[in-house]
Amino acid sequence: MRILVLQHATCEQPGIFRTFLAEDGHDWDAVELDAGEALPEIDGYDALWVMGGPMDVWQEEAHPWLAEEKAYIRDAVETRGLPFLGLCLGHQLLAEALGGKVGPSERPEVGVMDVMLTEAGASGVLFDGLPEVFPALQWHGAEVTELPAGAQVLATSPDCAVQAMKWGTRAYSMQFHIEVEPDTVRAWAEIPEYAAALDTALGAGAAARLEADCADRMRAFNDMAERLYINWLQATAKT
Repeated sequence: MRILVLQHATCEQPGIFRTFLAEDGHDWDAVELDAGEALPEIDGYDALWVMGGPMDVWQEEAHPWLAEEKAYIRDAVETRGLPFLGLCLGHQLLAEALGGKVGPSERPEVGVMDVMLTEAGASGVLFDGLPEVFPALQWHGAEVTELPAGAQVLATSPDCAVQAMKWGTRAYSMQFHIEVEPDTVRAWAEIPEYAAALDTALGAGAAARLEADCADRMRAFNDMAERLYINWLQATAKT
């Protein structure tokens, strides 16, 4: 499989998924949109992954490439039917690209917090083998406020109704982060927008505490990520 990965910050790459892709012999190409790299022709790619980033989906004036990215996602998913995986900003971009809405969160989520599967999530393929309630790294101040037509909510939380969704048969996305590695919190805390959100939510010294909290759960995070990765491959395979 050849996967195109859209990135919006150098440190927000596929994380632990890189290990699984390498083990399985899949190739992936990263395009760094925030650095001005151009979107390539989608022909020749077997799937599209869209990662997180510190910008918001509505900041098209500050980041003009966001409008083009949404159109690109819509073409890949809606027109071409490519398998899709979106994380955090990638989750929100999928929703907007397909006609949904995204807005500021009433209560931003920052830290390790529980995610709960819906009935559709618990009975579907993507989260097969994961607990119905599990901890995940959250780091967002925006969320999907209106689903695209035809989308299903697969996971939720008290402060964010759409933690994961499915559109069609091959597009999946999550608001939370499951790609966590040992250096993830340290690297993301160097992004000013993320550092500010972290300190606002958890107080001074929050980065070290969050890093320790993730370290304590790293084995569980990585095990869940591997299972979800396998499930995603199964769920999006052509039948």
